[in-house]
Amino acid sequence: MISTLKGGLMRFVALMGLLLLLCAGAAHAQHLPGVNMSEWLDLAERAETLVDQADTSDESLESLRSDIADYREQFNEARNVNAVRITSLRDQLALLGAEPPEGEGVPEAAEVVSKRKELEGQLAELMAPVQVADSAYARADGLVGEIDTILRNRQTEALLEVVESPLVPTHWPVALATLNAAVSKLWSQPEEDALSARRTELIRNLPVILFSTVAGLILIFRGRRWSTKIVTRFSRVGGRSLSVWRFVFSLLRIVFPLIGLSLLAFAALTTGYLGERGDQLVLLIPFLGGLMLGFRWVAEQIFSREDDEALLELSQKDRSEARFLVSGITLLIIINMLLLRIIALDDGDSMTKTVVSFPFTVMISYAIYRIGRLLRHSGAEVVEQEDDELSRASTLGRIVRSLGTASICVAIAAPLLQAAGYYNASAFVLHPTVLTLVILGLVLALQRFSADVYGMITGQGVQARDALMPIFFGLVLQLMALPVLALAWGARVSDLTEIWAAFRRGFSIGESRISPTDFLTFALIFTVGYLLTRLAQGALKTNVLPKTRIDKGGQNAIVSGLGYVGIFLAALAAITGAGIDLSSLAIVAGALSVGIGFGLQNIVSNFVSGIILLIERPISEGDWIEVTGGEMGFVRDISVRSTRIETFDKTDVIVPNADLVSGTVINYTRGNTLGRVIIPIGVAYGTDTKKVEEILLEIANAQPMALSNPAVQVLFLNFGASSMDFEIRIFLRDVTWLNVVKNDVNHEIARRFAEEGIEIPFPQQDIWLRNPETLRPAKSEGENTLPPKATIGVKAEDKDADQ
Repeated sequence: MISTLKGGLMRFVALMGLLLLLCAGAAHAQHLPGVNMSEWLDLAERAETLVDQADTSDESLESLRSDIADYREQFNEARNVNAVRITSLRDQLALLGAEPPEGEGVPEAAEVVSKRKELEGQLAELMAPVQVADSAYARADGLVGEIDTILRNRQTEALLEVVESPLVPTHWPVALATLNAAVSKLWSQPEEDALSARRTELIRNLPVILFSTVAGLILIFRGRRWSTKIVTRFSRVGGRSLSVWRFVFSLLRIVFPLIGLSLLAFAALTTGYLGERGDQLVLLIPFLGGLMLGFRWVAEQIFSREDDEALLELSQKDRSEARFLVSGITLLIIINMLLLRIIALDDGDSMTKTVVSFPFTVMISYAIYRIGRLLRHSGAEVVEQEDDELSRASTLGRIVRSLGTASICVAIAAPLLQAAGYYNASAFVLHPTVLTLVILGLVLALQRFSADVYGMITGQGVQARDALMPIFFGLVLQLMALPVLALAWGARVSDLTEIWAAFRRGFSIGESRISPTDFLTFALIFTVGYLLTRLAQGALKTNVLPKTRIDKGGQNAIVSGLGYVGIFLAALAAITGAGIDLSSLAIVAGALSVGIGFGLQNIVSNFVSGIILLIERPISEGDWIEVTGGEMGFVRDISVRSTRIETFDKTDVIVPNADLVSGTVINYTRGNTLGRVIIPIGVAYGTDTKKVEEILLEIANAQPMALSNPAVQVLFLNFGASSMDFEIRIFLRDVTWLNVVKNDVNHEIARRFAEEGIEIPFPQQDIWLRNPETLRPAKSEGENTLPPKATIGVKAEDKDADQ
């Protein structure tokens, strides 16, 4: 009774202590390390208020989202606070076991109860900030999701907004009047005092303005010619790096004019006569000029004037037309953007924008339609050829023709959408299509450049363009282009950062979370372990094992076994180093093992058999073996799944390892190369058998491959149907010389028997014809005929007789 009261009192005290610790932890939990919780709470409340308001601007929502996303990342890091200590406490509690139900079984010792309560209190205190971080993270993530939903809904509504149709004639005068008014406001006359100050400033900055203007004009009109001369000069030099330098110096066609445009913009701004709106337009000149120069440069790379440098298979005429169309599209886009910017500076309405931009939409769409038709004909000449290899369309050709089809569809849809009043939808499909074509063209140009750089480094030159590495470079460039394409098609920067943040957080498998950092850690540790394993294998194979008395087969078994063990340990170390908890995958692993047991049992059986072959070593590399089925040859390689045998015909036979373990294998050179050759010989009846035995012994002992111990044997075996049968048995130093020795011995037997007059018999048969007269034509009376029975002796060689 006393012990029961004592135990209950101790549990009550421990419970009260735990409650106090929980209260203290909850009070302390609001102060996460590295996070200003008070500012976060204010931001969260303000964000929730603004999200509920329908008139909150997109800029305000984007700003809020950025701040909340920063806090979310801080909370995500705070979720791992005290992770090591928490894991340790949980392991200790697991070792103590669960608390037994009250009144059942033998009560626990007071020390165990006290220790468990102490550990639970420590765990609750350490878990408090983690729980607060989890709660704050969920709140921040929810706010980010709400803001993203609102912004996407607004984008969708703007995309589907219907405005005035540009085909209505009554809208044209109003739109032109609005545009004229906006243009006239660009050069509004300032007051007299301001005008005098501007003149003074102009006179003071006149040398700088003149220098910038002259230098800018020279770079614009002469820069392209200079860059062409530089490229031509390097083209005369030639060499493997010609394509690389040609690409690099072709960028000067962008750099020189762009610097010139920047100098002209600087000179115009320095005059001070343009006004606020004029200054804003002038600031667009370098950007729009760079856009035009960049588009034109990409077109020159894709549709090059030189046939061997063109990236698409088009005729010279089609490439020239494509370059002209790209230049026209770029010029139209720039003029359209300038006009729309002028209208926007004057707060013009949507009717003015759609009326002014509609002619440009039609002309740009027509140019895109023409380019789409050209792209659809890319590689058509090659596809029409009869040769099977050339007629097989490449992946690039199919993609280019698909882009051509898509461009034609966009060129038809964009004007129709704008004519129907869907101005934003028309701009959404038209301008991103142009940017997509340019970006993909830039990817092609950069892939060609990377191939040329690879060819210059490796010494392959232009031939490196057909190598494997440029394909890998192209894949990397395509992955890098995906975010740019997403932005071109209306994705927000915050959408990309959200994807990146989710990627960095990783994904959960059971109770384990695998992040890119964990994956990189795993890959790094495994790669290091794999390289160390290969290094150890190489050192053993070349430096250590050759100095031992272990045979070649044993050496190969040791090297292969070390490789298996090293790779297993590298994988184990990588999993441990990356912090991947495999305990939560036990059920999945069990299910997979069942599937593997049924679906991959043959592969697993061959793998286990390969390990058995390496351990027991019934066969080794270089052994002469014969397997079930009559295949005979030398073992050349024992891999994880199969063994490769090279036959005497120099053909490879792949035998599954399971067949070698479970089947019958004859190993002629296991342990040593000694072997016996048996040569049968027959002599005619009446021959001196002792003399034959003496001759055969002399011939056999004269062979250089014959061993003296065991000695050569010549046996008189039996009396055959046509001969007296002897047999020569010779043990050879190297059984692989069996056929050579047999050949030499047979030649020598034939020579010596001929010299000694010994006959080698062959089977004879007597054929008796019962009625031979039937084989002859009938004869006249008086002629002699054969008797009714005659004997004709016929000798017939038995080609299958074993000599």
